[in-house]
Amino acid sequence: MRMLKWMFSIILIIIIAFPFYWVLISSFKLPDQILQPDLWPKAWTLQHYKELLTQTNYLTNLKNSIIISLATMIITILLVLPASYSIFRLNYTGKNFFYYLILATFIFPTILLLVPVYELMNSFNLVDNLWSLIIINVTFAAPFATWLMSGFFERIPYTLDESASLDGAGNITILFRIILPLIAPGLASIAVYAFVVSWTEFAFSSVLIVSQDNEILTIGLNQVMGQYTVRWGATTAGAVLTTIPVLIFFMFLGKYFVKGLTEGSIK
Repeated sequence: MRMLKWMFSIILIIIIAFPFYWVLISSFKLPDQILQPDLWPKAWTLQHYKELLTQTNYLTNLKNSIIISLATMIITILLVLPASYSIFRLNYTGKNFFYYLILATFIFPTILLLVPVYELMNSFNLVDNLWSLIIINVTFAAPFATWLMSGFFERIPYTLDESASLDGAGNITILFRIILPLIAPGLASIAVYAFVVSWTEFAFSSVLIVSQDNEILTIGLNQVMGQYTVRWGATTAGAVLTTIPVLIFFMFLGKYFVKGLTEGSIK
């Protein structure tokens, strides 16, 4: 039985990791070798990376994606922290209504909101503006992040709040001096989630962004591929470089994200 578990685990790892491995080695292959089924490059080249960085707007796209992802992450944390504290620690009329109203945002498919979101952003002159993507990313990331924080708040005994209240501490003091240090892993998990959501968003970016100066990585890489012919070298090189920031992010905060998913699901 243990041998079967090991075999299934190895097979699963190969299935998941092989596409990433194939993209990685293809980015170093010569142009005439990319489509050949070689598991190792016959000759190594950095031609595709040079082409990507010098002949495309990759660096501009990268800058825009970093700005949007970091801004989304910071704003999401600033919104979710007091919102989750209010929902999961305070008692007031209508609390459950607001909580389920937040969760209701998951009901609507993204594709159905493209036209109304475009009209809304256009009315505020935010079309072809990075702030439009930041706003929409926060809108979709914050509800799930709020739900994700439930497990972390439930693990903190209410006696801490009561003791602090008896000592004269208000809600703001309790949140930032007592609760905040205890839910730091939860904040790390929603930071990862908000960053990745923004980093990989495509649908709204393709509608709300018009000029090349404001395009993000997902749109830029889609244009690198071409409409009729695929530039496999530049596409694979772009995929590798685009994945690196996310991998670095997960390297430091990934364990908190997994912990947040497991704890946040206990509700």
